[in-house]
Parts: sequence; structure tokens; C-alpha cells
Amino acid sequence: MRTAVLLVSAALISSGMVLGQASQAARGLSRTDVALSLYGAFNESTSGNDTAQSPSNSAGGLIEVRHIRNPIIGYEATYAFNRANQRYAPLSPLPCPPNPTTCGVPAAVLANAHEITGDWIASVKIANLRPFALAGVGLLLDVPRSGQTDSLTSTKPVFVYGGGLDWGLLPHLGLRFQYRGNLYKAPDLTTLYTSSGAFTHTAEPMIGAYLRF
Repeated sequence: MRTAVLLVSAALISSGMVLGQASQAARGLSRTDVALSLYGAFNESTSGNDTAQSPSNSAGGLIEVRHIRNPIIGYEATYAFNRANQRYAPLSPLPCPPNPTTCGVPAAVLANAHEITGDWIASVKIANLRPFALAGVGLLLDVPRSGQTDSLTSTKPVFVYGGGLDWGLLPHLGLRFQYRGNLYKAPDLTTLYTSSGAFTHTAEPMIGAYLRF
């Protein structure tokens, strides 16, 4: 009887040690960080609805709050800002009234883009490197800068995808290299023209730093 009790006790202790080690390993995989990145925004031109729409390229900044639970479960919230100037022009000659003012003249709108997203993250840790992939959805707000007539704000849903690499330099500090792609409908920022109505793409290569908690 005593032998059986000892065996059961040993088994329970062993199981507890295994569970403790598994819990410790899981905690080692889990992490939360805040990151700040700078990026270039490279935009595609579109055409449609008798309008040629040409956005300008620009630079911007991204803030991320990310939590990784395990290699396949991670998530983040992001906010990004960049200039998003747009140029609208007719694709074909327009019938003009006897005293035209803006008929057929391209319209340029100076605007700022604000993007808010929620993303899913998959990652794996290899030594001090952590490659990752991401996909998410959010809202893209293009806001004309003040003092411009015939302009209006545009709000569009946006789909985000991408991937990158975290490089740990210190226990709680590292560099983040990533690429993010945005898919969304071209913004409608002027009453002088309709937007092209087409889906467009913004490529955003980034470099930044993260602080891990």
C-alpha cells in the first residue's frame, strides 16, 4: 500500500513538473510589444467612371501594439499616417458650357491619410529572430487639408496583408523590418470629379523599432 502511495505521489510530482515546464515554455513564447516604424507609401494610379486618378507617393509613420500568444495566434492594433494627395483628370473631352471655368481642368486635392487596422499575426521564434506574416482589415480615412474648396473626406474599408522580421538586439528592444500592402477603393475627394471607383493598392516597405514588455 505504501509503495502504491509513493508511486502515485511520484507520478503527481512528475506531472506537475511537466505542466510547469510547459507553462513556462508557453510564457516564453508569449510577448507584447509596442513598435514605431517609418515607411514609404507607393500608390497605384487607377481609371474608371471617365476619370483618371493619380495619387502621389509619400512617406509616413506607423504605430503598432502587438501581442503574440503562440506561433499561430497573435494580434495587433495599428494606426498609420501619410500624405495622400490625389489628382483627378477626365479620360475623354467633356461638353462645356459657354463660359467654362473648371471644365476639363484636372483637379488636385492635398490630403492626409489616416489608417486604423486590426491584424492577425503568425510568427515563429528562431534564436533572436522572429519572422512573421499578417493579415487584417480596417478603415482608411482620406481627409483634405483645410482651405480647399470643392473637397470632401473619404472613408473606405481597407484590407491589409504583409510580413516581416523582428531582430532582437537587447532583451526588450529590437528592430522590425516589414512590408505591408493595402487594398482599397480609390478615394473620392473632390466634387468636381467622381473617383475612378476602382480598387487600388499601396505598397509600404517599413523599418522601425519595437519595445517588448
